[in-house]
Amino acid sequence: MIYKNPVLKGFYPDPSVCTANGKYYMVCSSFQYFPGVPLFWSDDLVNWKQIGYVLTRHSQVMLDKIPASGGVFAPTIRYNDGRFYMVTTNDTTHRNFYVYTDDIYGEWSEPIEVDQGGIDPSLYFEDGRTFFISNGEDDYGEGGVVQCEIDIATGKKLSHSKSIWKGSGGRYLESPHIYKIDGRYILMAAEGGTEYGHMITYAVADNIWGEYKTAPNNPILTNRNKAPYIIQGIGHGDLVFDKHGNLYILSLGFRQTGIWMPYHNLGREVFLTPAHFDENGLLYAGNDGTTDESYEINGDFEQEKLPVYTFKNTDPDIDWCYLRKYHPDNYELSSEKYVLKGTDITLDDVDSPTFIALRQRDFVMELSADVKVDRGEGGITMYMCENEHYDIALRKTDNGTEAVLKLNIGGIKHEQNKTAINGDTATLIVRADNYNYNFFVRCGDREQYLGSGQTKYLTSEVSGGFTGTMTGLYAVGGTAEFSSFVCKYSDGE
Repeated sequence: MIYKNPVLKGFYPDPSVCTANGKYYMVCSSFQYFPGVPLFWSDDLVNWKQIGYVLTRHSQVMLDKIPASGGVFAPTIRYNDGRFYMVTTNDTTHRNFYVYTDDIYGEWSEPIEVDQGGIDPSLYFEDGRTFFISNGEDDYGEGGVVQCEIDIATGKKLSHSKSIWKGSGGRYLESPHIYKIDGRYILMAAEGGTEYGHMITYAVADNIWGEYKTAPNNPILTNRNKAPYIIQGIGHGDLVFDKHGNLYILSLGFRQTGIWMPYHNLGREVFLTPAHFDENGLLYAGNDGTTDESYEINGDFEQEKLPVYTFKNTDPDIDWCYLRKYHPDNYELSSEKYVLKGTDITLDDVDSPTFIALRQRDFVMELSADVKVDRGEGGITMYMCENEHYDIALRKTDNGTEAVLKLNIGGIKHEQNKTAINGDTATLIVRADNYNYNFFVRCGDREQYLGSGQTKYLTSEVSGGFTGTMTGLYAVGGTAEFSSFVCKYSDGE
């Protein structure tokens, strides 16, 4: 069948994949959002279903009052001797740690720290030994991809940390993974930075400690020179064999809002690219080293479309997430309505407002909810970070209730429009395309346009950072009740 990229749409960067019991399992970065590290499974590498999160307890990860794009970076998932391991970095504490579980649908352990710095950690298992790999600086002051052997039961180092490869010459060497294929050790990594110069490179050794020799055909995968083209930023990949023995790279990438519009508001997404070794043992990927929109894959199945999201068909413990620290007393969530109890913390604060969100999954979207407020403010936010977000809300004033549209760009706070409504309930609507978010309020049969905000201001190119736009519900200074929530995409069912 022919599949289309991305295979997982929306803000799901830094994918890592493992196989176990005939299925594929994948994790992605979550940064300042809680629970941390979304977890997926698949039968075919194309259709991914979220089964939960790895970091579900505050004892596992500290996210309180961290800036946007801090928190949990670049996880790796591995399966060894009946146990799943997830290793990652909390960039807030600058510590690398791993957790484990024997039940992929159950709870994960408390963190076990490893005394090796850098980011983007990975694990490699062989003959009862465990190797810990990250980027950074080794015990001797040498930079590059750094490796040590650890006791997997305790995280204690059993060797010095040693730099084993300095990359192929690109900046920001990161995302190292080691595989043993046909008797050789393949060290795959990313270089160039997770923007338009991103690329995947590799080196080969006969021994786990090296010498790792840089492949002559690097980079093996990059879209940096593929223009004009929507798909850019391809890098940070993980190798996986499918059930038929075919090799693929799951990587991050992003889609520009237009061919000539170098902005991406959906964040970095998950792309699947075929790979292979040639007769000389060189690793190649994609269409002459680039990731295209579609490829053929073995299997008799269809690629699923995005669903229509409602309170009834989503699970707040699986599909939704919170900003930084989760305060359960502020949320009453059911299949009929979400009740949010706001505090004095706002979306502009580097803190934990009353906020629950889904990722924006595609460009063309319509989102609506009936909103009721008793005091304060409650509504819908298109949220990139504390400095860039667009909010449509109901707000209580001395004169009654009003619908208001607020645009926050680079810390500049602008109240775009407001209008009085009868009563304390109205339907708030967001209609999005590649270039604009358009905001409406409906009272009875009367629908009023309040204004718009350009998508390009909710992008990494403008705001910086590593996240993507979230479709959030929020409350400040009072209680907001949300019902009849619907989020539908143009290619959805």
